[in-house]
Order: sequence, then C-alpha cells, then structure tokens
Amino acid sequence: MYGYPRQGRNRELKKAVEGYWKGRVSADALRETARELRGANWLQLADAGIGEVPTGDFSYYDHVLDTTVMVGAIPARHRTAVELDALDGYFAMARGTQDVAPLEMTKWFDTNYHYLVPELGPDTRFTANPAKQVAELTEAVALGHTARPVLVGPVTYLLLAKPAPGVAADFEPLTLLDRLLPVYAEVLAALRAAGAEWVQLDEPALVQDRTPAELNAAARTYRELGALSPLTERPKLLVASYFERLGDALPVLAKSPVEGLALDFTGAAAANLADLAAVGGLPGKRLVAGVVNGRNIWINDYQKSLTTLGTLLGLADRVDVAASCSLLHVPLDADAERDIDPQVRRWLAFARQKTAEITTLARGLARGTGAITAELAANRADLASRATSAITHDPAVRARTAAVTDADGRRPQPYAERAAAQRAHLSLPPLPTTTIGSFPQTDELRTARADLRAGRIDAAEYEERIKAEIREVVSFQEKTGVDVLVHGEPERNDMVQYFAEQLTGYLATQHGWVQSYGTRYVRPPLLAGDVSRPDPMTVRWTAYAQGQTAKPVKGMLTGPVTMLAWSFVRDDQPLGETARQVALALRDEVDELESAGTSVIQVDEPALRETLPLRADGHADYLAWATESFRLTTSGVRPDTQIHTHMCYAEFGDILQAIDDLDADVISLEAARSHMRVADELASAGYPREVGPGVWDIHSPRVPSTAEAAALLRKGLQAIPADRLWVNPDCGLKTRGWPETRASLEHLVAAAREVRTETTPTATA
Repeated sequence: MYGYPRQGRNRELKKAVEGYWKGRVSADALRETARELRGANWLQLADAGIGEVPTGDFSYYDHVLDTTVMVGAIPARHRTAVELDALDGYFAMARGTQDVAPLEMTKWFDTNYHYLVPELGPDTRFTANPAKQVAELTEAVALGHTARPVLVGPVTYLLLAKPAPGVAADFEPLTLLDRLLPVYAEVLAALRAAGAEWVQLDEPALVQDRTPAELNAAARTYRELGALSPLTERPKLLVASYFERLGDALPVLAKSPVEGLALDFTGAAAANLADLAAVGGLPGKRLVAGVVNGRNIWINDYQKSLTTLGTLLGLADRVDVAASCSLLHVPLDADAERDIDPQVRRWLAFARQKTAEITTLARGLARGTGAITAELAANRADLASRATSAITHDPAVRARTAAVTDADGRRPQPYAERAAAQRAHLSLPPLPTTTIGSFPQTDELRTARADLRAGRIDAAEYEERIKAEIREVVSFQEKTGVDVLVHGEPERNDMVQYFAEQLTGYLATQHGWVQSYGTRYVRPPLLAGDVSRPDPMTVRWTAYAQGQTAKPVKGMLTGPVTMLAWSFVRDDQPLGETARQVALALRDEVDELESAGTSVIQVDEPALRETLPLRADGHADYLAWATESFRLTTSGVRPDTQIHTHMCYAEFGDILQAIDDLDADVISLEAARSHMRVADELASAGYPREVGPGVWDIHSPRVPSTAEAAALLRKGLQAIPADRLWVNPDCGLKTRGWPETRASLEHLVAAAREVRTETTPTATA
C-alpha cells in the first residue's frame, strides 16, 4: 500500500486543522486527531488483509512540504517562524502570512492534487530532520502493525523543485543531488533504527521523459543508497513509480542494488509489463505490482489482473499485489453512498473496496482461482451489468457526436475582427478589472443548501436567499468599480459537481471527498454514461444578475476537459469521445446564455495542463481533442460575444500552442505566486489575444496591498501591452472570507486605476 486517504470518514482532519487556524483547536488536540486518524487507517488496512501498512504518507497539508521539512530545505523567509513554532511555521510555508508569501503550489503530475513546490538554490544546505517519519513508524509498530515508511524519493524531490526567488531561472535543483543524498542516508538509518525493514522511495518523476543526465542521476542515487549495508545502515529499499510506464528509467532501476521495485500496470502504464520482460525481469528482487487502479473508482477486472500477475510471477522473485499508486486520489468508502442505485454501486471501488480487491487478488495469486471462485463470478456479473446498462449508452447522444463537423469547432470570424466588435460592444476601459467567478461561500449559504436538502425551507425561500446574495455581490462590485462583474455563484456547491448534477450520465456522491490541497476537499462526480443537457443550468441566475446592473455580467461555465479531469471519468471509451459529448451539452448552455443577453461568457479550463499525458508521445492526440472540445463548446456565438477562459496553478510553458488553439478572446491565469512568469512565457510565444495574469494569490489569507498589486501589474505590462491586459485575481474567491475579499478587490481596482494613469494613449488604443 502506497498511501491512504488522510481526511477521515467525516473529514475530521480538515475540521481540526481549520479549527487550529482559527484558534478553536489546540495544537495538542490537532495532534491527537491526527494520531487517531492514522490509527484508524492502519487498523482498517490490517483488518482487510494488507500485510504492510504505509507510514509517513499522512500529512497535515502536503507530503512534499513534509519532505521539505525532512531535508531541512526551509526557505529563508520562513526560517524564523519555523524556529519559533514548527507547526505554525509549517502552515506559514503552506498558506503564507500577511507579511510573508507561501511556497508556490502546483499540480502533482497529472492529478488534481496540489503540492507545495520546494524552493532551492546554489546556497541551499540540507539537514536531516526525520522526526515525523520516525514518530509515525514508531506509532504503527507500537500498535502491532508491520509498517513500510513511504518517502518522496530524492530524484523526484529535486525534479519537482524550482529556483528560489532571486536565484537565476536556469538553476537546476538536480545539481544539489550530492548534498541531498547523505541526508536521505541519514533518514534511512534513523528509520532502520526505529524498526523499519523496508522503506519505499517514491520516484514518479521518472515516468516522465527524462534526459540522459537525469537518468544518470537516478542511477547514481540508487547505486549510492543501495551500497549502504542493508539492515545495518539502511532498510531494504523499494523504489516506486506510478501514473505511467517507466520507459528508459526501468533498466536503470532494475540494475540498481535496491531490493525491490513497485510498478504501475494500469492504463498507459500497462506497457511496464512488456518493458519488464524486455529487460529480463527483476531476478533477486521484490516486485510490488500495481494492478488495482488507485486513481479511478471503477471496479477491477479480476480476470485481467490475474493474467497480468501470473505473467509477473516469472519476472521477479517475489510478487506482491498493490494499488497502482496512493489511494489518496479516491474517496474513502463506496458503501457510504446510499443514494446511488445499489446495482450501480457495485460498479464502484473507493479506497476501502480497493483494499478488498488487493487482498482478493493476492489470495487468488497465492492459492489459485479456486480460492476466489465466488468473487470472480460476482466480478464478471458486475462488469457485464455496467457494459450493458442504459446509463452508459444513449443512442441520441452518440448520433449527435457522430454528426459533428470541423466547422462546428471553429468561430467563423478571426480574432482581430472579433476583438474590434467586442470593444465596440462592451466599451471597457484600458486594463479592465474582473474576478474569476466565485465569491465567498458563507456559512449562511451552506446553511441554506442544507436547509433545502433537509426540507426546513422550500425551493422558493431558497431562491430568495440566493437572489439576495447575488444582489449583494453585484452591488459590492459596482461600488468597488469592477468593470466586468460576476454573479458570485452562490447557488453552486462546486464548479464541476454543480454541472454534473444537471447533466445526464453523471452520478453525484454524498461522501466521496478527495483532497485537492491542504484542507480543500472536493467530491468529484462519477461520469458513468453518455452525457446530455436536459435543461438550462445557469441562465436564470446570470440573467437575474444582469438585471441588477448596466455593467456586463459574465456567464460562468466549467469547460469539457475540466469536467472530465475533475470527475471520475468512465474508462470504457476514449476520453476524446466523452469530451465531445460534454462539449455539445455545454454548447447548448453557451448558446442560451447569449440568447438571454450575456455578452461575456467564461468557460474555465484549469485542468487543461494537468491532464496532459506525462510522456510527450501522448501530447498531440490529447491536445487535439482537448482544444477541439473547448472550441466546440464556444464556437456558436456572435463575434461581439467575448469568450473568456481561466487556468490556474499549473506549468503552462509546454502548452502555449494549445492555449492559442483554444481561440478564446481572453484568458486569465495564475501569476501571483509565480511572479508573472506566465506573462513572459505568453509574450515569448507571441500569444496574440487578451490576457489576465493574476495579481492576487487567493489561496493565501493575506491581503495584497495596492502597491503590491500595482507592482505585479507593471511587471505584466512589460510583457503584455495595455490594450490586451486584464486585471484579476489568480482564481475564484470561494474559499476566501468576505473581509479579505473586500479589501483585496478594493486594492486590485485601485492598482488598476493607478497604473492606467501611467499608460500612454497609444498603448491603450
């Protein structure tokens, strides 16, 4: 087992951490909640038959941040806080303070989990601090469990890092490997002394395309760590990879003097099977075989997995059954979903069901299929039920997607013609201000939704509460001077779930929480079947908001790629086909918004980059269907209707052409934490359309000053001319409170007005 969901059945960790931030929960009470959750996880795994429980995977916020603490790579601006109070300093690195910026946050490979990016430079000095890892191992052993500590491997840690602020952009953190390896050796020795027989070092970065120098670094890493004496200077080492095939890194690790490898054999990573055979297997080593998909929620095909496992038996001395990666990426327990049809529920495997699948397959592998006859029969029946269900196949939807032509995915007018029409129609000032969409989700809004579900209020009263919130949001924006308004999305529980609940083919969960970052948990919907839109989803709320103001109000939709990426998507047809179905459903909504008088429509695609395949040979096909699905959503509008899109917290440099291919009129992107880097990247790529690089990091509670926002805006103007630059936050404001939202937006608008006075007429013509 690589790792397990951290939050608890009722998100106890979220509540304890946020209670600590607000001063309602003491540090000791927070630690006790964490200890209880770890103990409950280990007990559940052990009772299910998992032979080694993971330790070190539990985190208050992020396991990469935990690694930064473990190796002593604390940024200089946070050292004083960490020295004064380790826990408060830890959260300051994650969230920032009013005076000190947090670490940058970005996506963990192609998942929707966010990690905090290590900041390193030529002056970085590492020091071992294995206290957390040793304490959790000791905790598990004291409870009677066989435990395997799980650490982020040194190569992946350095490849995930970035140059610290003030360090040259071309600095390569991997050059610090010689400094880091002795620290890892010290941590391994401490874990061995605490009783660890095996330690898992996760190296998912090696499944990406890697240069010869990077592969040589991996070879040297495990040659040096492997050269330490097993069980005296170090535990046995299990090097783990997941999310893709290892490719050229596989022979490097196979030849290294480590005792085992853990490989993913699901999805595209199934190619590891042939690759492993080609290198002659793993003689003398342990193989942990990830045949149960740790990233999706559909039941395992037992027969297919047993066939893979049977082949692997001839390729290693010992084969253990496992999930493909940490179960952090799936909800806890499908049996809690009582609102889902029982037959459909049998298609689902959340974390608890996956542990049962692992132990069932392990029993079948060890004792033969006769030992799991009943389980195999039930599994075949459930797979057949899903394949033939009316939920999964709608002939009308399939006929519509089959009729799509290339012209359906292209706006007839070129951008220059559209831009002129939009400027004439919207009459916006230079450096127009807007927000990304959502406003704070207050306790009153959550209570109203809960009251509606519980029957304490009726639909009419609920709608009046939503209208009152929209009026307040619109009024505030008008008074503040925002140029393009939003209605604030008070009716929406989540930017994907809200739409999924109104589209056919989707199923919603009640308890399917998954960590996105820190204490932010989401309930990804289940995309089980063919998708269509029975009724309008957003039109009446957008129209109501527009009726409160003469300023333009944006229509707000979530794009097709993000609707897939932030759902548990069906695995029984190509993703491009599913995306086309979602795009056509959203196209209907876009067209109705325009017909209702909406002049600016934003279709958010924050997941475009994160869903990019990890290997370059998959990029072209993915980007072709991903950009086509966006254009299919948006290409039916008039030239004077302005199409926006939004992306956040990702590495955009390698998808700049795809961003251009979206053909959106305006794109807003995260830029505050990354110091406007994306503006320079877009300018270097010759991006010709309008851009809103964020000047307010909304994932931190700190309020940026007018001067700070203005400084970022001026930096943006060095790359993007004023007639194409917008002013906006990094992302939506759902997780922020009203006091900081008011102050920050007032500063943002003031910054825009200040910088407008500095621009020349020709620059803003």
